[in-house]
Amino acid sequence: MKVRLANRIDENGLKLFGETYEYGEDLKDEDAILVRSASLHDYDLPESLLAIARAGAGVNNIPIDKCTEKGIVVFNTPGANANAVKELALCSLYMASRDIKGGISWEESLEDTPDFSKVIEKGKSSFVGPEISGKKLGVIGLGAIGVLVANAAVKEGMEVYGYDPYISVNSAWALSKWVKHVTNLNELLGDCDYITLHLPCNEKTKNTVNREFLGSVKKGVRLINLARGELVDEEALIDALNDGTVARYVTDFGSYRLAHSDNVVCFPHLGASTPESEENCAVMAVRELTDYLENGNISNSVNLPAVSEPRTTAHRICVIHKNVPNMLAQLTTIIGKNHINIENMVNKAKGDIAYTMIDTDSIVDEKAIYEVDNIIRVRVIGQ
Repeated sequence: MKVRLANRIDENGLKLFGETYEYGEDLKDEDAILVRSASLHDYDLPESLLAIARAGAGVNNIPIDKCTEKGIVVFNTPGANANAVKELALCSLYMASRDIKGGISWEESLEDTPDFSKVIEKGKSSFVGPEISGKKLGVIGLGAIGVLVANAAVKEGMEVYGYDPYISVNSAWALSKWVKHVTNLNELLGDCDYITLHLPCNEKTKNTVNREFLGSVKKGVRLINLARGELVDEEALIDALNDGTVARYVTDFGSYRLAHSDNVVCFPHLGASTPESEENCAVMAVRELTDYLENGNISNSVNLPAVSEPRTTAHRICVIHKNVPNMLAQLTTIIGKNHINIENMVNKAKGDIAYTMIDTDSIVDEKAIYEVDNIIRVRVIGQ
């Protein structure tokens, strides 16, 4: 198996590849790709490509629709970098409150004089800011990161409101009982002194923070965005900063304009930039890839359903197909015509796409399966 590395990947993850794997940056006709932040939108995906694993949560650097059409499974690693981002979110809360950035820049700009300490004491009042304890924080998006941020803020003495219409059962269980789960976003916007975004970026969430959003917030709100820059309409944000609607904006996704705007703190995408996070993401991504390549199992895919079953035979058929009626009947009929016995079968769907794994007692010719209509990709493991 050949795995192309589109970015530098932590060695603790790479060493999990067995002897049958070859990995590197310059491989051609690869079976899989490991990527962090590099964009694959202009990359010519080879016919050999079976899977892409993103060592991180966001997948906006991967052409998801194109991959789905070709039967390429796209994985991500939700939660692997959650603690790293949570810690930066706490740092952001403090920097949104206290003008730490302004104070540091001002002190560094001062000339060396015998009265340096007196100048510092006299000028420090320009950088006063409120404490976060006792203030209201709105967390929009209660995935792995949002839940950790909400729980940590509770421990800092904040009154925390959480909003996520699609909250998972696992996230709901992990959320502190002291977090108020609101179902009306406007309730959160109008009451909170701080708002932090922890949403995926897609067509539905792009420009979540727009003029309507900013017209509903509490005057002087402090806004944090460590999720994706595209979640915020920059023009609307600049206007809100200028008129005092937003007192400060802290983001991990800056731009030249934001970096040179008053009351803005920009980090150079540092959310997951810890050795622990990079290792966690690499290990999780490699395990996802190898389990799919070797066994056909899918976990944490953004474009295919989660399907994981222990192997019951030496031969496994993995079929990606359209989610339409009569597919299973057609598949079993084809297999039966070839006098092959089915030992185990599992099928799941995700939107318009479905995935079927079939364990058989003997080898199956891929060409026979392709005779069925609406097949996207077939792979036989253990030939």
